[in-house]
Amino acid sequence: MAAASSKQAERLDRRALGRALSRIANASVADALAGMRDSPNGARRIGITGPPGAGKSTLIGRLARQRLDNGAAVAVVAIDPSSPHTHGAILGDRIRMDAIADDPRLFIRSLASRGANDGLADNIADVLATLDGHPFDEVILETVGVGQAEYAVRSLTDTLVLVLVPESGDQIQAMKAGMLEMADIYVVNKADLPGAQKVASELKAVVKLRQRLAADWEPPVIMTGSPGTNDVATLNEAISRHLAFVQRTRNEDDVRRVRREYHLKSLLTRSVADILAKDPKGMDCSLREAFARVVESLKARQL
Repeated sequence: MAAASSKQAERLDRRALGRALSRIANASVADALAGMRDSPNGARRIGITGPPGAGKSTLIGRLARQRLDNGAAVAVVAIDPSSPHTHGAILGDRIRMDAIADDPRLFIRSLASRGANDGLADNIADVLATLDGHPFDEVILETVGVGQAEYAVRSLTDTLVLVLVPESGDQIQAMKAGMLEMADIYVVNKADLPGAQKVASELKAVVKLRQRLAADWEPPVIMTGSPGTNDVATLNEAISRHLAFVQRTRNEDDVRRVRREYHLKSLLTRSVADILAKDPKGMDCSLREAFARVVESLKARQL
């Protein structure tokens, strides 16, 4: 087992972190901004995306076990579909991660997607910024699983893993112009099912096309879910290689700029939604007038 990280040496106050995340999850935009602190040395972020039913949560449970064994302090943030009754998270992901939930080096949080339509949650940037202020080496972020619409996770993560299953074969052609081209690592999960090799071959063809366009990182195609294999260890090693690659090659200022832009847009979206909810009659006018009212309301807000 790898030596404990410097962040593991810091004691994680799980209760305090839970309270902080609950506050930020329900905070107004003004309160979120007031409590925000820049953390220059935030945790590495691993995004796990893919269609519903691909087995992402179970795979994350196994992967988190590997990252913990490597000596990393790990937080898992799982975006669940919002409950139609409570508007909160259904918490199915946490249930599927029960096997590792008691590890003191691990923190798991489920979030409701709420008003977001990009596979994340509308306050996810606030939550990730809060986690950066705590002693985690890595954050594993699982999206809802809406497929091609999940472009936002690319902006917020260092390494993006796309999980597909043998049934995904018919989707690959449609995904080529979207999420498929953004992934750093491809996983064919449930690889013991018929059709797995066909999907893997199609993904490798996508990799060859990507290499002709930009020969910097060659995304591996990894098969997981076959009994008796060391499959998750292979995925774990590929993630470590990619994290090391981006650390060597990317411009950190560019990363901060992109993530700040996403965060700013999410705060503005929430602010506009709040204004519209509080002034429904403000729409009883022309589009130009309604736009002007919203802009004036934004200007008048005290931050």
